[in-house]
Amino acid sequence: MNTETERKFLVLDDTYKAAAYGSSHIRQGYLCSDRRRTIRVRIRDAHAYLTIKGPSLNGGLSRYEFEQEIPMDDAAMLMTMCDPGIIDKTRWLVKSGQHTFEVDEFHGDNDGLVIAEVELASEDEAYEKPAFIGQEVTGYRRYYNSQLRQNPYRLWK
Repeated sequence: MNTETERKFLVLDDTYKAAAYGSSHIRQGYLCSDRRRTIRVRIRDAHAYLTIKGPSLNGGLSRYEFEQEIPMDDAAMLMTMCDPGIIDKTRWLVKSGQHTFEVDEFHGDNDGLVIAEVELASEDEAYEKPAFIGQEVTGYRRYYNSQLRQNPYRLWK
């Protein structure tokens, strides 16, 4: 079974950019998003994916995830069928110890929000936090991408 275990954090400053070994542009839309499941279409640079995620477990630390690469033409068509509120972001990859932190710098309606995630093999796995990592927001629904499309960061202020 494909279970995703990750922690999410706010980012304190932009030093992650100098530490990054790669970045990509991501646009994603949601065909369905509720507490029981999300169905997402993602275009990441020249690749496209369909992802289905189950409900969050253990305070938001883990949940079932199924992801399949799909043809770009299909992704473009599916994006037209998504609910309003496309997520647009740049993802920066930063190595820290044995882990890679994915730092998402949001654009558009979520401009100014930067969140880092680290995937873990288990909920209690140790990891090294880079200096740019701030408050943990794992399990805070307002930081889920599916929620940011409905209640964008620009409306929080």
